[in-house]
Amino acid sequence: MEFKNTKSQIILTLSSERATALLAERIARSTGTNLTFLLYGQVGAGKTFFARKFIQEVLSSQGLFEDVPSPTYTLIQTYETPKVDIWHADLYRLVSYEDIIELGLIDAFDSNICLVEWPEKLEKNIPLNAVKIELSHHLEGERICTLTCEDEKVMANLKLIIKKLENDI
Repeated sequence: MEFKNTKSQIILTLSSERATALLAERIARSTGTNLTFLLYGQVGAGKTFFARKFIQEVLSSQGLFEDVPSPTYTLIQTYETPKVDIWHADLYRLVSYEDIIELGLIDAFDSNICLVEWPEKLEKNIPLNAVKIELSHHLEGERICTLTCEDEKVMANLKLIIKKLENDI
C-alpha cells in the first residue's frame, strides 16, 4: 500500500481486495455516530464492497451478523444496532432531490452512520463532516482510494488509521 497525504486529503493505492476490506474495517472500528461516508466511483469501482465490509465490521463488533446486500434496488438498507443505526443508500436510480428527501436520508445524517453510493445526487446537502471516499481502478487488481474531509478532527483520525494500517498491509 502506498499513500500520500495533505492537510485534507489522503491518497492510497490499495493493492488487493483484502487491502480495501482492511481499510473499510479499520475506519468502521473508529467511527462514532453521526458520520457520513460518501462513496464515489464508476460502476465496479468497489463502492458496495467497501460499504459491505464497513457495515459487517460495525455489526460484528456488537455481536450481530446479518447479510449486507447492495441497496441498488431497495435504495436504502438500514441496520439497527444497540449503539447506532447504519444507513446504506444507493442513489443511482433516483431522479430528483425530492426522492432523497422522501427516503428520509437527509434527516438520517443527524444521528446515524450513513454510507451513500452515488452521492452526486445529494446536490448541496452534504454534511460538513462527511468523508468523501473516491475509488477508481488502477493497475490490475489495484484501486486508488482518495479520502477527503473538511473536518480536521475526522481527518486526523483517518490519518491515524492509515498509519496503523500501513503496517498490516
